[in-house]
Amino acid sequence: MSPDQLEAALRAIGAEQYHDKHPFHRRLHAGDLTKDQVRAWALNRYCYQRTIPLKDAAILARMDQVALRRVWRQRIIDHDGDAGDGAEGGLARWLALTDGLGLDRDYVTSMRGALPAARFACEAYVNFVQRRSLLEAIASSLTELFSPGIIRDRVEGMLANYDFVTEDILIYFGHRLDQAPRDADFALDHVTRNATTPWDQQACLDALRFKCGMLWAQLDALYLAYVEPGMIPPGAWRPGEAVSE
Repeated sequence: MSPDQLEAALRAIGAEQYHDKHPFHRRLHAGDLTKDQVRAWALNRYCYQRTIPLKDAAILARMDQVALRRVWRQRIIDHDGDAGDGAEGGLARWLALTDGLGLDRDYVTSMRGALPAARFACEAYVNFVQRRSLLEAIASSLTELFSPGIIRDRVEGMLANYDFVTEDILIYFGHRLDQAPRDADFALDHVTRNATTPWDQQACLDALRFKCGMLWAQLDALYLAYVEPGMIPPGAWRPGEAVSE
């Protein structure tokens, strides 16, 4: 495939498999979830937020080109913040959401109440970027191509439909509207320039499919546990636990 054809194939995967199409997200954005179901989403999604800088650090450690490292390390700063200038990162902004929903912060960060499937999916992602080629690891991040759309739908839908949601607790998403396109543009350029053989191109497409599946699996677990049929596994968070109100 030419670079343009490869880009089109990558975008086609997102159009078909990105998790904006999952029934849980559609309910979340339409206002069809209870407050406890929104809490369950925010608590379990923390596992993924925590994983983002870990997987980026794993990718960074594999880069032997200074120019690549200079660009990629910004992703870690975006999520962890920079103690030098006092700037908070995405992880702290996500905790503003769980705080605003009334969840105990220590309980959230301990991940004791997270669904096993959410934890396993995040561990699988880190293992993937450590074990596969650097090109595949970078390609797996290309779900960011599709995130601005879901972010806009989420912020608009949650503000319109939930009286317990405010702009202040959704601060994480505003920053990602700038960061995600920047990161996606860089990763897409790298992949389309460096995936020049049929084997490498197929590997990159499969890497993006893996990442879409990893995101989808977390929502499957949330739906089964907290929407229907309500199969909350032992040890996972139950409505009423670790809530301040």
